[in-house]
Amino acid sequence: MSVASLYPRLEPLLAQVGKPIQYVGGELNSQVKEWDDVAVHWALMYPDAYEVGLPNQGLMILYEVLNERPDALAERTYAVWPDLAALMREHGVDQFTVDAHRPVRAFDLLGVSFATELGYTNLLETLDLAGIPLHAADRDETHPVVIAGGHAAFNPEPIADFVDAAVLGDGEQVVGDITDVVRIWKDQGRPGGREELLARLARVDGVYVPRFYAVSYAPDGTIAAVTRTRDDVPARVGKRTVMDLDEWPYPKTPLVPMAESVHERMSVEIFRGCTRGCRFCQAGMITRPVRERTITGIGSMVDQGLRATGYEEVGLLSLSSADHSEIGQIAKELADRYEDSKTGLSLPSTRVDAFNVTLANELSRNGRRSGLTFAPEGGSERIRRVINKTVSKEDLVRTVTTAYANGWRQVKLYFMCGLPTETDEDVLEIAELAVEVIRAGREASGSKDIRCTVSIGGFVPKPHTPFQWAGQASAETIDARLKLLRQAINNDRRIGRSIGLRYHDGKPGVIEGLLSRGDRRVGRVIERVWRDGGHFDGWSEHFSYERWTTAAAEELGAFGVDLDWFTTRERTEHEVLPWDHLDSGLDKEWLWEDWQEAISEEEVGDCRWTGCYDCGVCPTMGTEIQIGPTGRSLLPLTVVGR
Repeated sequence: MSVASLYPRLEPLLAQVGKPIQYVGGELNSQVKEWDDVAVHWALMYPDAYEVGLPNQGLMILYEVLNERPDALAERTYAVWPDLAALMREHGVDQFTVDAHRPVRAFDLLGVSFATELGYTNLLETLDLAGIPLHAADRDETHPVVIAGGHAAFNPEPIADFVDAAVLGDGEQVVGDITDVVRIWKDQGRPGGREELLARLARVDGVYVPRFYAVSYAPDGTIAAVTRTRDDVPARVGKRTVMDLDEWPYPKTPLVPMAESVHERMSVEIFRGCTRGCRFCQAGMITRPVRERTITGIGSMVDQGLRATGYEEVGLLSLSSADHSEIGQIAKELADRYEDSKTGLSLPSTRVDAFNVTLANELSRNGRRSGLTFAPEGGSERIRRVINKTVSKEDLVRTVTTAYANGWRQVKLYFMCGLPTETDEDVLEIAELAVEVIRAGREASGSKDIRCTVSIGGFVPKPHTPFQWAGQASAETIDARLKLLRQAINNDRRIGRSIGLRYHDGKPGVIEGLLSRGDRRVGRVIERVWRDGGHFDGWSEHFSYERWTTAAAEELGAFGVDLDWFTTRERTEHEVLPWDHLDSGLDKEWLWEDWQEAISEEEVGDCRWTGCYDCGVCPTMGTEIQIGPTGRSLLPLTVVGR
């Protein structure tokens, strides 16, 4: 049965809201398929504004993968701003997709990709606008199956009441398996209703269905056990890992936004995973092992993407792009290939120990020479040993000075505040480092016209990392250290005026900490915040710390726990963590040992080059590290026309 577009009812509302173009759809390379031509219908959501969500690679990949199937269609939906949400409620217009403006509630599946936990209230807002019951237990077979994915899905317990399932790991293959399950269930006449469909999904590798797992608590508030309630679902759910990325060259035809977005470029993921072992980095831990895309695979994706989009910048993406075993050759040969087209190349950031001028020059050869970004993460060498970010102060100053001496005028340094074992002195060394960078840069460049931007993020302990046991620094501690840092940078205005300082206060990080390491009891807090008007919590103008702390105090008290219990409390070795039944491949004993080594300030090497450290991923997941060099070379191509 065909589903009608909501656009005739939506269009009159758009003249009354800001940025109406973001709701119109029709982007270059977007797709609209006939509803009745396919068996399974997916709505894919990034739970933030269009300008943030459209460039998201994960959603773009799944959109293409699903739409290539003859038996499925996928359309996109994003969080709508409060001005439109109010009008939609007033005029009875449901949450819609931007592709064909079909109501989200008509789809078989709603897949939501969470890059950050602060998008949880936007999920509730979307469900409410769509007319889908907030609680999974209240849905029947007429409602979409709500599936969470993305990095935050490795601990979906805080939203277990609101999602029907969560996908752990890479999505390219698992969405096909889910589609097959739904299609077969529908073809069979929907036997057993929603319960049977969810049971079938729970038996798909990488799919976790919270309703089939019961959580019990000990008198001290910790989790006593997580037990499955059906024998036909796994006791532990393991992540999915896509091997041989060349077989999955997506997105082939990237979407080009209608409105301004946070990334105005075409991006290619050059490898997935990271084994540097930075102890704070959840992304690096949960995406192991490293899987490189070949130089020829990258070249093919760049060529096809540029032809399909008309972009003039290509971002070479990964968690640490300069670590690709052939990055120098990739940069040179891509710059050679597109030299006459003025197509620029960029890396999101560069490791200090991976930077060299030759690579940087190749990246900027055809484009503008923009600033360089380095991420030392910790201010002192001591704290960098704790987090396993092995770079010395001398290496950092030398690298940045080399950049200034070779014509760069803007360098950005990214640090974190609130790291485990951190002291005021560790943070104050950030100021010393920035001052030394400016002094050395002025001397090397012979110019005072250089700048260094220091960007500070508050550290949040994450699941499936060695720091999952750590007590989080309080907002007051973060704010006090940032105040000291600001004063130290401004001590000498002759230097300080060349140093920009960007940071957020510590309060949003505390709430992110609650959501990242919370359990099912935290769901009551999320719902209370949403009912009190909370949404777009990742945006400072919408975030209310008071709203969250009030909700936490009122909802968690009945359980004998509070906000500090979930955030600043240090966990013990054998405490059952909310995500212990969700398997990222990392051995919990290995993570604990690495946590102890962090406290002892012991560094660990990269297993790509130093041998296996028995983290558990490869044997548990049946995977292996895939790196070059391949010995291949990019073939010359006709320059993309302009």
